[in-house]
Formats: sequence, structure tokens, C-alpha cells
Amino acid sequence: MADRQLTFEIFRYNPLKPEVAPYMQTYKLAETTGMTIFVALNMIREEQDPSLMFDFVCRAAICGSCAMVINGRPRLACKTLTNTLPAKIKLFPLPVFKLVGDLAVDTGTWFRYLSEKTESWVHTSKVPDPKVQEERMDNAVANQIYEAERCIECGCCIAGCATANIRDEFLGAAGINRVARFMVDPRDERSPGEYFEIVGSEEGAFGCMGLMACDDNCPMELPLQMQLAFVRRKMAAYGLGYKEKKRIKP
Repeated sequence: MADRQLTFEIFRYNPLKPEVAPYMQTYKLAETTGMTIFVALNMIREEQDPSLMFDFVCRAAICGSCAMVINGRPRLACKTLTNTLPAKIKLFPLPVFKLVGDLAVDTGTWFRYLSEKTESWVHTSKVPDPKVQEERMDNAVANQIYEAERCIECGCCIAGCATANIRDEFLGAAGINRVARFMVDPRDERSPGEYFEIVGSEEGAFGCMGLMACDDNCPMELPLQMQLAFVRRKMAAYGLGYKEKKRIKP
């Protein structure tokens, strides 16, 4: 069977040249066996247009750099086979994040803000001692932490989130997942109140519209809605308890 002729319509815009308005550019390419969007973009850049901008690093769905909107859905270019798509393919950069150029966006600044906002490090009063044997952790707890740590910070869940697209301060599924990771970590000594200050608001656990786009778009298939439910239950329980104590306080 002959290879298909693919038509790519790709968003083009360079913020350093604001005088040139955003536009769509068309490229033709013969499909090959096992072709991914990542492979196709590299062929276009090497053979047709070296000015085309997009990000990539690992080619193995580990770094998250090549995330983009492919036929209306946030996906990883390196993980998306062209034979799963129609012959006409439209590519856009991820929304929410700052545009670098064409299909490339700056997810790093956003995730740095997320790390600072959620204070993504183990809070402990213990002084590290490299000579002491590491503390053992229950396997079930370790697996819970590992599940959350599988996030590759690609931004697909954020790009597909309705709330994140209209509210700049919303932490999104990636932020809730990050908080859940530390909430189950027995080494972290933060209180429920301290977590509530971070995520117990509409910018955090209570801002989700429940459309489940994060679950649908996560290339790692993380249980993001379950993480949200877990954090919401914890924060709601603390919030109700806090209000109750405040009401009876003389």
C-alpha cells in the first residue's frame, strides 16, 4: 500500500517580529512507517523550512518538551503516530503558557512558579545526616508518591483545562498532583493548615470545573481526578473543622 500524503497546517508566529501577524502555513509530507509528529516536524525543518520552531529533547515521552495541540488536543509530538490521525493535521502551540515562537512555549517559567507556590520540597525539622541509614517507608506509601512523581511537566493537563485558560493563578491538575505527592509523604511535617493556605481556595483544589480534560489529555495516564478528589477531601475536612472551632471559640 502506498504511503499517504500528509498535509500539515502549522501555526506560525515569532513574538520577536510582532509586525508579522500570526498565520497558518501548509506543508506536504509523505508519510513513512512508524512516523510520529516529532519525526514529521524534524523532516519539515530539515528539508523544507529551517525557521520552524518547536521543542524536543528526549524523543521518548520523558521530558515533556514536545507537547503541542495536535488536531485540537494537547499531546506529545514524540508519542503521537501520524497513522492514528487523518491525512490533514493541524498543529498549534499549547495555550496558557508564554509563546516562544511557532509551536514552542515556555513551560519552565510556569512550572517554576508552581514549585514555589506549592513549596515542592520536603519540609522537615530533621537535620540530614549522610552517615545514618535511610528511613524505611511503607511500600504502599512509596507507590503513592511514585505515582504522582511520574508527572513529566509537559503541560498537557494545563493546556486542556478550562479554568487554567481563564484564570492565571489556577494551579491546575499538575499543581494539585504536586500537593498530593507531599501530603502523603511521611517525611513532610507540614500541617493541614499549611496545605490549606496553599491549595484550599479557588486557585487550588476548589477551582476545578470537573470537565476531566486533565485525565483525558495526560500522556502518562496519571489519575489526576483521583488526586484532586483526595486533596479536596483533606482540605474540606480541615476547612469545616476550622470553621467549627472558630464558631465555638469565645
